[in-house]
Amino acid sequence: MSNPITPFLMFSGQAEEAMNHYLSIFDDSNIQQIFHHEDGKVMYAIFTLKGQTFRCIDNTNGDHHAFTPALSLFVAFESDEEIETIFQRLSDHGQVLMPLASSPVSEKFGWVEDKYGVSWQLNLEKKQ
Repeated sequence: MSNPITPFLMFSGQAEEAMNHYLSIFDDSNIQQIFHHEDGKVMYAIFTLKGQTFRCIDNTNGDHHAFTPALSLFVAFESDEEIETIFQRLSDHGQVLMPLASSPVSEKFGWVEDKYGVSWQLNLEKKQ
């Protein structure tokens, strides 16, 4: 059995809030484990979105390390309704980097940075 490569997200104090926000958006999602520091910040957590495992922490050393669109989470969708809904929910209080539109390879494609700074590419493939 090989070990999968798992995205690891470091938040600046909003890890648990972000996990719960993502769980409210994506089906087939849950928090598997969460450990807290004495101050309530996330020491270490494992959660799943649409069957994909993620790990995260809250940065507690005082340094701020921002997320960047140079690395984003790519999500494939099967329906127009689903991509529209999730695009709206992820972009709420965030920033639209590319509005939902057709492209040569996608029926719809959009790119957003959510309110936590995490970048998401959302894709509805063209039907063959």
